[in-house]
Amino acid sequence: LTDAGLATWTLSEDVSAYPSYRSDQRLVDALYNLSLEELKQDVRADGAFMAGKKWTGVWTRDISYSILLSLALLEPGAAKTSLRQKVTDDGRIIQDTGTGGSWPISTDRMTWALAAWEVYLTTGDREWLRESYDIIRRSAEADLRTAFDSTRGLFYGETSFMDWREQSYPDWMEPVDIYQSQGLSTNAVHYRTYRILAQMAEALGEPEARWDRTAEDVKEGINEHLWREDDGHYSAYRYGRTFQASTPRAEALGSALAVLSGIPEGERATRVVQNQPVVDVGVPSFWPYIPNIPPYHNAGIWPFVGAYWTWASAEAENTPAVEHGLASLYRAAGLFLTNKENMVAQTGHFEGTEINSDRQLWSVAGNLAMVYRVFYGMRFTPEGLRFRPFVPEGYSGTHTLEGVSYRDATLDLTLRGHGNRVVQATLDGEPLDEPMLPADLEGPHDVRLILNGQVPEGEHRTVANRYTPATPQVRRADDVLQWDEIDGALAYRVYRNGTPVDTTGRLRYPVEENGTLS
Repeated sequence: LTDAGLATWTLSEDVSAYPSYRSDQRLVDALYNLSLEELKQDVRADGAFMAGKKWTGVWTRDISYSILLSLALLEPGAAKTSLRQKVTDDGRIIQDTGTGGSWPISTDRMTWALAAWEVYLTTGDREWLRESYDIIRRSAEADLRTAFDSTRGLFYGETSFMDWREQSYPDWMEPVDIYQSQGLSTNAVHYRTYRILAQMAEALGEPEARWDRTAEDVKEGINEHLWREDDGHYSAYRYGRTFQASTPRAEALGSALAVLSGIPEGERATRVVQNQPVVDVGVPSFWPYIPNIPPYHNAGIWPFVGAYWTWASAEAENTPAVEHGLASLYRAAGLFLTNKENMVAQTGHFEGTEINSDRQLWSVAGNLAMVYRVFYGMRFTPEGLRFRPFVPEGYSGTHTLEGVSYRDATLDLTLRGHGNRVVQATLDGEPLDEPMLPADLEGPHDVRLILNGQVPEGEHRTVANRYTPATPQVRRADDVLQWDEIDGALAYRVYRNGTPVDTTGRLRYPVEENGTLS
């Protein structure tokens, strides 16, 4: 703070080892440099990444989501060091703690696979490919035996990253109930894992058919059992002790991962982005919120979730959603002069959340990803680096990104104009047939991209900060179900065997003879 009480930030670290970025938006340039500085500060003495200023340990999901966003490109060595620390002595991925302790109630450890594959795609390191494939394969085989519902094609386990059960589940649910639930985000991670295993196996000359079959089963399971047609989006999870039903809540990270993974196709992908609830200051982790639970995962804005959501919005070519996502990330980092862990959805401020940290690693990675994944549209594939830029008109101008290390090449990239299509691409002054660089490119190169000056229309769903009514506590007296009045409830929906059968304004409901109500 200055003597006048103003918060200021000035670059104090040497970040010249990272790609330099300049544009016509000075605030964006400054926040890019701030994020590089915080990235450097998040590297521990052992060469691994800490999760944030207050979180000095290495978490599987934190590091994995961060690597996928941008760290595989920027710090592949530290990425590998971090990932290796999340492997057991017998060569399986370590599950972060969560409800009931850890695996198999939490099953999102497979985020490790997404990160490991991205490291291979950006480096071409075949020794790493072999090492990581074996780790992922052993972990996947354990999950298939323990946490896979083959009848529905879905994996059991709580939603990814939201591992504080009171923050995201009804209070009647015990750990066994959460294990039996089937979350969108976790299943999107598993889908990508089995697609990645198939690609890895192909690259290594090993059989890949079984992995592709599992991936297809999970994709079908998500689209059949988690899609809510009337709402136009996926359910956050299926749940229920005897008969399962899908919650009407929408979950942002899962929706983003689904879109980025190609789980919804065509119009459905468009609808997912259009119908995802967003509030004024960003996209909440889920909506509507749970009452009487303080903000964190509940009623919270997480910049890394917003980064994935903005990337997915660009993938779905929804301009208003991209603009809203960029504004959310840049507003928070610009106001607080650090990449905070989370904010209160109602206020957009970090004060009032249960726990918070400066320079949260996945928030840092998400800020940087807006340049790499959105503006430049970098997509790393086994064949090479493809560009799918998405630059809204408000960010138009000349963008230069110099010193990008990609496999055996060093790239200086210039992007001009705004739009969502490259109309001219050159490599060292020579025209390219398509905006893509081959994986075997070597040495220094100059790449120039000119955009079409057009962005697609679109819409996104802005909602108020709303909480659901409290959960009724149901009692049975003879053949009648009874419950106390819930403040603010207009009616009560009755489910039988996981299916809604009635809506009533009364506080009692008769049970049919030999019937079962849940």
